Amino acid sequence: MSTATGRPPLPAPAPAPAPAPAPARAPSTGPPAAAGLRATARIHARADGRGGTALPVLTGRPPLAPRRTRGTAGAADVVLVGAMSGPLGGDHLTVEAEAGPGARLTVRSAAATLALPGRTGLPARYDVHLRVADGARLRWQPEPLISVRGSDLRVTTRAELAPGASLLLREEQVLGRTGEPPGLLRSRLTVLRGGRPLLDSELGCGPGAPGGWDGPAGLAGHRAFGQLLVVDPAFEADPPPARMLGELAALTPLAGPAVLVTALAPDALRLRELLDVAAREFAPEAGPGP
Repeated sequence: MSTATGRPPLPAPAPAPAPAPAPARAPSTGPPAAAGLRATARIHARADGRGGTALPVLTGRPPLAPRRTRGTAGAADVVLVGAMSGPLGGDHLTVEAEAGPGARLTVRSAAATLALPGRTGLPARYDVHLRVADGARLRWQPEPLISVRGSDLRVTTRAELAPGASLLLREEQVLGRTGEPPGLLRSRLTVLRGGRPLLDSELGCGPGAPGGWDGPAGLAGHRAFGQLLVVDPAFEADPPPARMLGELAALTPLAGPAVLVTALAPDALRLRELLDVAAREFAPEAGPGP
């Protein structure tokens, strides 16, 4: 059939092709979203060439805020100020402290650390990395760590020392606040001197810890425990002998120029008194602490 002009009708347009199916989305292979807070504080001490100690690196993010304070002659003193509560379950906090050749560094904390339960059900982690060069001295003297009911904290402290380094390391740990049961606390301390193991100890306490932690061979019902490690090249020539320091504290010489004092106590106050006595004998220049 023709139109009035005698031209044949135009052909109908071809149908549009069907859209190609979208490619299937590959499953994600990346790590899961981080649960909890991640924070690192870094403290690097260097001899300034004038008899003092400089801090070319002093950084952190909440809840770890390192601040330099007035120190003794030739030394740098740093206080870790808690900018918020923590660690909570799922948090991962790290402190890195390094003393270069000839440096003198003391690190303390402004208040006790409370291990608190979180909403994720995951454990919290607190890692401490210490490095001390030949001729350097580092003192790690934080306030007590308190394991609150329902918390789950894993603490790892690792110190790497040159053969001529000096270290004073003090730990005070308290199971629960007054009148409450503790959370789960797992703590490990590893010390290397000249690349060789000097000390490697681990302790687990609270619900979920290996059986016997609160028995006669463990804490025997006490709720505060601590240790004082002193590494001093002067002990090479005159190492202190092993002995008891009262009923609940003991001195153990290590296979190197070092001594370890371990102590139990019914509470944080008595524990501090026991460790203060040991510090006055083996590191009198450190003073009471933390």
